[in-house]
Amino acid sequence: MVLTGHFVDSNWHLQKRVLSFIHLPPPHRGLEIADNLYKCLKDWCIENKVFTISVDNASNNDSTVRILSETFSRVKKLPCGGKMFHVRCCAHILNLMVKDGLSRIGHIIEDIHDSVTFINQNESRLNLFSEIVQQLQLPHRKLILECKTRWNSTYEMLSAAIKFKEVFPMYKEREPRYISCPTNEDWINVEKVCEILEVFYSATNIISGSEYPTSNLFLNEVYRIKVLLDKKLQDPNEYYFVHDMVRCMKQNFDKYWGECNLMMLIGAILDPRCKMRVIEFCFPRMYPEQEACENIDKVKKALYELYGEYVDEYCSSGGEGNCETVVGLSGNNVNIQPSSSGWSEFAQFVRTVENIQPQKSDLDNYLEEGCYICDAGPTPFDALQWWRSNSLKYRILSRMARDILSIPITTVASEATFSAGSRVIDTYRASLAPETVEVLLCGGDWCRSLHGLKRKNKVKLFFCCCCCFFAIVAAFLVLLLLLVCCTRDCVGAELVKCKYIDA
Repeated sequence: MVLTGHFVDSNWHLQKRVLSFIHLPPPHRGLEIADNLYKCLKDWCIENKVFTISVDNASNNDSTVRILSETFSRVKKLPCGGKMFHVRCCAHILNLMVKDGLSRIGHIIEDIHDSVTFINQNESRLNLFSEIVQQLQLPHRKLILECKTRWNSTYEMLSAAIKFKEVFPMYKEREPRYISCPTNEDWINVEKVCEILEVFYSATNIISGSEYPTSNLFLNEVYRIKVLLDKKLQDPNEYYFVHDMVRCMKQNFDKYWGECNLMMLIGAILDPRCKMRVIEFCFPRMYPEQEACENIDKVKKALYELYGEYVDEYCSSGGEGNCETVVGLSGNNVNIQPSSSGWSEFAQFVRTVENIQPQKSDLDNYLEEGCYICDAGPTPFDALQWWRSNSLKYRILSRMARDILSIPITTVASEATFSAGSRVIDTYRASLAPETVEVLLCGGDWCRSLHGLKRKNKVKLFFCCCCCFFAIVAAFLVLLLLLVCCTRDCVGAELVKCKYIDA
């Protein structure tokens, strides 16, 4: 079991750390998972700082989160009454939707998979395929083989194979042992499927990041998926198998996102480019009119409820300034007793004739101001840095935004740790103790975070590896030199003790 912590540091940068990588013996029931997870949190002394828990959609995880929610509720109040505590992995939900859809064209995917495997099996077959590609003067050069446990690799394989759909029949004429060539109808079906999968593929790439906030980005992706599925389902000219595939996807969509997801919606509202406009734009297109209005009211109520909890916490912790708005006059610090002067009568008169509007809260001011206009795409804009720049203007709301925007909506970061674990525990190191494995994985993650290394930054990583290599070599040479010097001194001392020295 891997436990990954996500938080925002003092510089308002999103951080991620692998906190624990432990061996979890069976049974893998929710109770055992919850106990071990709580123990990991206890070891780090952060059991009272947990805001949300992101897990995939396994049934034992549902009971795990329920048990932990009850445990945490005994010692502290969960945000928004615990409505946001359980975060389902959005990438896993997309995976379930796509897997159900792809099952409708399983035989076509299998033919393309077998074709790519057959061609890449030896060099002569690959050379023959390349010759045909050159004859047709196609600009593309590469076939991609899928990993059957990752649907996005299936999409990459299909989208790459479509570019060579004219090559496969010609290859079949030249290679008699090739028997899995897709038909023209199959290619038409693949093009229809890839048109749908492209939207899912794009959404998955956007929400799978762990170096930038994602809770504010997903609502627009959900909206785009919903509109696509409805459009395909209502199109009378669409192929029957497309209707069947989309209907299956729509069932999973309604199961997980039929009701409004408060965390995802509040995250979108706290993006200064969106605010309430994103709700007003998406909901009428995603829900019937009456349901859309009800959901908008539900989101507003939850937003103000959560903000009220932050106001109470800010007041109880002795935040700067008064928590309640006080309208006063600046001047000399003179204590005037109302009962000993005519001030009380005058103050009463002012209250009756002056209509003093109460000062609005951070949340009211934020929502009433216009949206931040940003011409760049969804990823380059850093919502956290915007809130950092406006933290003095929105003292309380900026704290709430910092917590919400740090919530991961996928478990991709944890799954990446398992992928690294398979490289640590290979056939030659299968006897490593669980504690040693945890040290290797956690230590590697912490060192990369400490020195700002990224897995994709190969140039910097290569440079650092070279520096580390030369540092290790230099240290080894220094130790070797010290060893030689020590040995020489010891031998010299022994020779001094000897009565005879042989020339």
